[in-house]
Amino acid sequence: MNERLADLEAQLNDFDPTVRASGLAELISLAEQGVIPVEPASDVANMHCHTFFSFNAYGYSPTALAWLAKRRGFKLMGTVEFDVLDSVDEFLDACETVGVRGSTGIETRVFLPEFITREINSPGEPGIYYHMGIGFTSTQAPEPAAGILADMRQRAGQRNRRVADRVNAYLAPVTIDYERDVLPLTPSGNATERHMVVAYLSAAKRLVSDPVQFWADKLCLDPDHAAVLMRDGPKLQSLVRKKLMKRGGVGYVRPGPDSFPTVDRFHQMVEVCDALICATWLDGTSEGEQDMEELLHLLIGKGAAALNIVPDRNWNIADPEIRRIKLQNLYDVVDLAQELSLPLNVGTEMNSFGQKLVDDFDASELAPVRQAFLDGAHFVYGHTVMQRTLGLGYQSEWARSHLPSRPERNDFYTRIGYQVVPGEKGLAQLKRLNPAMSSAELLSKLSE
Repeated sequence: MNERLADLEAQLNDFDPTVRASGLAELISLAEQGVIPVEPASDVANMHCHTFFSFNAYGYSPTALAWLAKRRGFKLMGTVEFDVLDSVDEFLDACETVGVRGSTGIETRVFLPEFITREINSPGEPGIYYHMGIGFTSTQAPEPAAGILADMRQRAGQRNRRVADRVNAYLAPVTIDYERDVLPLTPSGNATERHMVVAYLSAAKRLVSDPVQFWADKLCLDPDHAAVLMRDGPKLQSLVRKKLMKRGGVGYVRPGPDSFPTVDRFHQMVEVCDALICATWLDGTSEGEQDMEELLHLLIGKGAAALNIVPDRNWNIADPEIRRIKLQNLYDVVDLAQELSLPLNVGTEMNSFGQKLVDDFDASELAPVRQAFLDGAHFVYGHTVMQRTLGLGYQSEWARSHLPSRPERNDFYTRIGYQVVPGEKGLAQLKRLNPAMSSAELLSKLSE
């Protein structure tokens, strides 16, 4: 049975969606028969998981992530993709099928002119900001959002090609063809720098007789160190990306105001899709993030409704002094978010090797913020299920009329997230509701 289970779970990561769907159907059947053990749902959440549509370090598809959450007992899970909405329909459908509270989002970099002189959360790049939208309910975006998304996808491809041209010149004779070697590594052509790294490592194995010496020379390493790295693929991938493609590397292209969409254009796309603008926070150490209250007030004024945090990198740190500083920064930003009525979206990302499948919610360091993390996860699920099922999400006219303030909306959708169970039972709950009801009447009806 173990071999059959492994085969079926491998099917979940096939690039063919019909193969993924077939594998999931059989896994669910086996779980219902008791052949495959499934852990009971526990109060943990990972609301920031990249899938293979924008690089998942473990190769997970949206369907595979939904199954992972079901099998491991993760109560809530959310996907986030760079520059695209390709995983939305598949992931939400799979979450409904397996009975997991799900959400979907998008991540990109934007130009924030008000912070043009300050580094924020994109290291060494003043005015450039990693930004997100969460709570999407469809892969198909209406106009003008579809046009903005097409532009984002095109810009990302152009940036990657410029990086590849520079790295090719440096690594020759180890070169890659972007269309031939990189795009096939992702199911919908949305490649990232991490896909390019995989392509370069594969090319080196094919094209040079001594890959260890090749990487030692190109990365300025001692050959013995390079040999150790060759046996640890994740570390080698991270170093190749850092040395060749990030700031200071031969392939690095310094971004300018025209490299990414403006923050206002990105916000327009998110709101047209009835999703939620989500600010992001790294670790509180940059000049821009030391002015976090100013930044959040600015983004709230532009429509931000939530804040994303990656907790593990802010407490799970070997150096005790750095750990102390970053952990306090984490507590401070959570307090600030609650003061500003910004629910939290937290997760591990999963787009770099070694990142956890889910945060350690039982860690003593996370005890002071654990409930805020869980409430935020239920909030975005509550919005998602209400918008997808009834069109009554956070941005709806119903919400603006019945819940005019952000704290009211936050409380309502958080309570919805806790009350509405995932899957067919939850859908049946919601279909009993009348959109003419008030928020109190809706909650009362759900509690019956």
